Amino acid sequence: MSQKKKNQTGSGQPLKPTTSNISTAVHAQTQAVKTKPEKNNLVFDRDNFKWMFIGMGVMLLGYILMSGGSMPDANTWDPSIIYSFRRITLAPFIILVGIAIEIYAIFYVGKKEA
Repeated sequence: MSQKKKNQTGSGQPLKPTTSNISTAVHAQTQAVKTKPEKNNLVFDRDNFKWMFIGMGVMLLGYILMSGGSMPDANTWDPSIIYSFRRITLAPFIILVGIAIEIYAIFYVGKKEA
């Protein structure tokens, strides 16, 4: 019984090595990590950013129109300064227009160059 045991199945055939799918999956993941990111991988285009800055400027204008309103005399109260058309109606409308421009900027899809 000093013979060495051979790798054999019960039927007398030698065992064949198996391959693992795990090593190929790990290799594919490492290859995906090693690849360099593409240029222009941004979600928004140059036109989108242009419209976003325009919208922010319009909203900033609305906030500026809404601000201010100090009384000329500290001892008197003048409701026409605080509750003017500019502050109550015009400024909020301009802010809403700025928000609409921002929404347009987010959903805007420009011409894609082929």
